[in-house]
Amino acid sequence: MTNDKPTTTENALHIRGIIAIAIVSLIWATTFPITKDAVTSISPAVLTASRFTVAAAIFTPYLRSLNAQILRDGTVLGLLLFACFAFQAIGLETANANRGGFIFSLNVIIVPLLAALFGQPLLLKTVLAAGVALIGIGIMCWENGSLGIGDLFLFGDTFVFGVYMLVLQGTAQRHSTLSLTAIQLWIVAVLSAVWAAPEIVGQFETLRNNYGLILYLGLVGTAGTTWLETIGQQWISASEAALLCTLDPVLTSVFSFWLLGEKFGVRGLIGTALVLAALILSQNKSQYIDRKLIFGTEDV
Repeated sequence: MTNDKPTTTENALHIRGIIAIAIVSLIWATTFPITKDAVTSISPAVLTASRFTVAAAIFTPYLRSLNAQILRDGTVLGLLLFACFAFQAIGLETANANRGGFIFSLNVIIVPLLAALFGQPLLLKTVLAAGVALIGIGIMCWENGSLGIGDLFLFGDTFVFGVYMLVLQGTAQRHSTLSLTAIQLWIVAVLSAVWAAPEIVGQFETLRNNYGLILYLGLVGTAGTTWLETIGQQWISASEAALLCTLDPVLTSVFSFWLLGEKFGVRGLIGTALVLAALILSQNKSQYIDRKLIFGTEDV
């Protein structure tokens, strides 16, 4: 009985981590089409500044009792997070929200490969699940046509967020999730305010007319997701979190269909089935696929 308790506790925490990241994916799925719609009237800089100012204000009480280590880690994470949201807002000015969901899902490949480069193990089942998920998302989201400048910004968003997930994996367990989230949000709020300064006065009226959208993106789509991401990565790896984030483009397609009228048909159903199959595969404990490849030096 004594030996089973740590395993039971670890499994419970692992499940909590999965639930936290799944909720993040659900929320992010709503923010892609909402952001796509918002940047038609609000500049990317002003939108980013307004949502992060709202989010940072909520977490201000948790800036007490900080130390040098959490300030350093939070600043690094905040800089990466600023780049992610800036690239996303700029990219969605011209890119399709569905395609944005697909490009963001490339983290399912980017994160484990980056992790392997830094000595972390690469599991065969992770590679197989990532491949199945990408095929499904490609069937569901990708459209004919060449890549535009907006797509390139979304690729930048995806890569930087992959780095963010790996850094967060290495720091989340060392600090209070509330304090670490507060630092990240304030770093992004300050940087985006500087970015938006030349435009903010001219967009006051537009912001006032869209206050409900700003509050949702700030409170739920920014403060809530950043905190839940920090909580979730205390208990699951960055590679597993990236795989769970493949739910994002599936749900993005649903919300884009509902909110923006973008297409969702047979291809969407096939892609959704493949993504769900990939998630099930990722949790498979079969000895044939639950093993390390030649990359990575750390034990699983």
